[in-house]
Amino acid sequence: MSRIGKLPILLPAGVEATVVDHVVEVKGPKGVLSQKVDPAMIIEIEEGQLLVKRPNDNKRNRSLHGLYRSLIQNMVTGVTEGYEKKLLIEGVGYRASKEGKVLNLQLGHSHPVNMEDPEGITVEVPTQTEIIVKGIDRQQVGNYAAKIRAWREPEPYKGKGVRYSDEVVRRKEGKAGK
Repeated sequence: MSRIGKLPILLPAGVEATVVDHVVEVKGPKGVLSQKVDPAMIIEIEEGQLLVKRPNDNKRNRSLHGLYRSLIQNMVTGVTEGYEKKLLIEGVGYRASKEGKVLNLQLGHSHPVNMEDPEGITVEVPTQTEIIVKGIDRQQVGNYAAKIRAWREPEPYKGKGVRYSDEVVRRKEGKAGK
């Protein structure tokens, strides 16, 4: 039995879940999320909790069991608390600013990089070297943060670039002198 898949998903107060035609929809104080579920998976709602079950022990069903349980748990967390990723910018002249829904990055390219916030994602720039990406969909938040980071990934010699706040950049030694 899947250790993750067999755990029940607790629905906190103010969160409603419905299952119609293999689509799980979760409504909460921060918004609504939905996820299409494989027809083989059985999803039951009972007494304020969701249970994900599998019909048999096929390899495919075993692998999908924990996956769909985690995806639904992430939806419940998203509509109650939300997700956020914090990015740090390091380097001389590297900075970020926000103009309406457009994130303006100056990362050493010959031109500034302008990125428009996708639907359902908000970006905050508390300081010139800090970016906070917030949203209710964990996948969208992580994807947009990765797109921002991809414009100038941290390099190993001086550590310049855009990195996650919890990321550790392994530093290399430069060229040896004569």
